[in-house]
Amino acid sequence: MSTESDTAVDLDAEARRIDREHVFHSWSAQAHLDLPVIAGGQGTTVWDHAGNRMLDFASQLVNVNIGHQHPAVVKAIQEQAGRLATIGPATSNLTRGRAAERILAKAPEGFEKVFFTNGGADAVENAIRMARLHTGRDTVLSTYRSYHGNTGAAIVATGDWRRMPNQYARGHVHFFGPYLYRSEFWATTPEEESERALHHLERVIQSEGPQTIAALLLESVPGTAGILVPPPGYLAGVRALADKYDIVLILDEVMAGFGRTGRWFAFQGYDVVPDLITFAKGVNSGYVPVGGVIISEPIAKTFDERVFPGGLTYSGHPLAAASIIGALDAMESEGIVDNARRVGADAIGPGLRELQAKHPLIGEVRGEGVFWAMELVRDRETREPVGADVIGRLKKELVARGLLPFAAENRIHVVPPCVVTPEEVAQAMSIYDEALGVVEADEL
Repeated sequence: MSTESDTAVDLDAEARRIDREHVFHSWSAQAHLDLPVIAGGQGTTVWDHAGNRMLDFASQLVNVNIGHQHPAVVKAIQEQAGRLATIGPATSNLTRGRAAERILAKAPEGFEKVFFTNGGADAVENAIRMARLHTGRDTVLSTYRSYHGNTGAAIVATGDWRRMPNQYARGHVHFFGPYLYRSEFWATTPEEESERALHHLERVIQSEGPQTIAALLLESVPGTAGILVPPPGYLAGVRALADKYDIVLILDEVMAGFGRTGRWFAFQGYDVVPDLITFAKGVNSGYVPVGGVIISEPIAKTFDERVFPGGLTYSGHPLAAASIIGALDAMESEGIVDNARRVGADAIGPGLRELQAKHPLIGEVRGEGVFWAMELVRDRETREPVGADVIGRLKKELVARGLLPFAAENRIHVVPPCVVTPEEVAQAMSIYDEALGVVEADEL
């Protein structure tokens, strides 16, 4: 006799079967994938059809900042769908305009326009286009430790291995950004790392020819590359170099923005104002695909009498716009950004430092807000990174204990939704502790 539980288990099995047979997954060899089934979620927790619950300490792809199924965002989408489900970009729409107003209210002075895109990659794509057209130059400088998206120019601006099979866009040059734990500059303090990284960047600018460079493109806090919190003075120094050589500064806030660092924008903690800001992810927590470029007045004016040669069918989609309004209003009224700051300072940071003191696998912890990484090493003295086998084993142990992790290279990123509570952080730390102990018993 079939029971409700049996049916749920069958649904999980069916989801896995259909996924393996018909879904082609990103950044993966397809034959050996073993992915968790997610059927529902609420806040920081997700579950499968059988009701097995997991803490989502990946925020999916570091984008569900407001948590799963926030009623204000769901309601905003439902109401907009009942009123007007879609409209083309070549129209005026009140919901779209109000979404732009909400975003600009969080941006610095001097930003008056928002160009909406479908996500973060095409936000970066269009920011690069704007910078090139505004300056009449071609070259874009970005760091080796970066990820900017999987479209033509965005993937070539990316510095990691994913760029290499996809280098079809022109005019991209890479340089080393600051990363004190694995310094390229023989630095021993954050101040030395900042000074030497800025010297390196200026030499790259001079060597490439400032007159050829349209833009400097940086993640305010590099995310997938390791949650590399910039050292003192670095971003302000980059701004000064951009001004000195008349280069557009694009700050990529796709992952770091809208609460992730405990601020509306990550750059607001670093004494810097860019010329273009790219966003996506946290602006509506991914409930509907959306992204965009926040444009400073001088660049916006470039296109007052000149056609901007870019557009997307779903630019400013009303369901996405409604979800932005719902998300940002709820984050404001419920103090969600401040919660991210407070929980990071009072719970996540101290918890990770306790784990580091206990577990020799952890070489370094770093981060702010709900944006942290544990860098795992075979040996703390040599800082040799652990291999993919160790990360794979650790991921398996974490999932088995009810935590959905985010792994990148030799790191586990601790990136829960901004609504996470201290109690949930404590639960997660206990799970990390147990899983690390099991892996260390085999590896060290």
